[in-house]
Amino acid sequence: MTAEAEAVRRVLLVHGIWNAKSWLAPLAWRLRAHGFEVRTFGYPSVTGGPEPAIEALVARLRGAPPTHLVGHSLGGLIGLEALRRAPDLPVPRMVCLGSPLCGSATARSLAARAWSAWVLGRSGEALRQGCRPWTGRVPVGMVAGNVPHGVGRLLTRFEGASDGTVGLAETRLPGLADHCEVPASHTGLVFSARAAAQTAHFLRTGRFLRCGPAAGAV
Repeated sequence: MTAEAEAVRRVLLVHGIWNAKSWLAPLAWRLRAHGFEVRTFGYPSVTGGPEPAIEALVARLRGAPPTHLVGHSLGGLIGLEALRRAPDLPVPRMVCLGSPLCGSATARSLAARAWSAWVLGRSGEALRQGCRPWTGRVPVGMVAGNVPHGVGRLLTRFEGASDGTVGLAETRLPGLADHCEVPASHTGLVFSARAAAQTAHFLRTGRFLRCGPAAGAV
């Protein structure tokens, strides 16, 4: 399995809430520079929500050549649930970028206010609740940001460090294969050279780089 996973160069990116496929262009560019063949998966995150997105992602991956998954924010929850429901999908490894797999305090704060609940649309419940601990066969890694610039810090008080939208504790789902931090905000994870380098290293090896604070800089 490890040798086969290391040989896989196809990657499918899944965006988060309020975003579109074009939002992932900087990350796609960086992963291509690391030698990967990258495609993107789009879905209506507010009006459609997770359920049709999960079904569409499973349909796209089923029968396709082996393909790694990378999901930013809500995209990580959708990718993980697709793997949970269809454990036979040809996905060797997956990386989540800042995904609130343990549930989002920011989402809960938004949902509690009448004037802001609507912005979560049909993805609100998934973001508030998060995922069950991961027990699937696919190794899943988490790249979390630790620069607290984002709307979340205006809406809620995080216990410990955050990326401004998601708390680091919210990214530490039991069962993950590895976890690392990079100096980036929640939005900045998509643009971060270090996040891309850590992602590429995990997709190749199943572990993140451990080279000190400059790890992954390009």
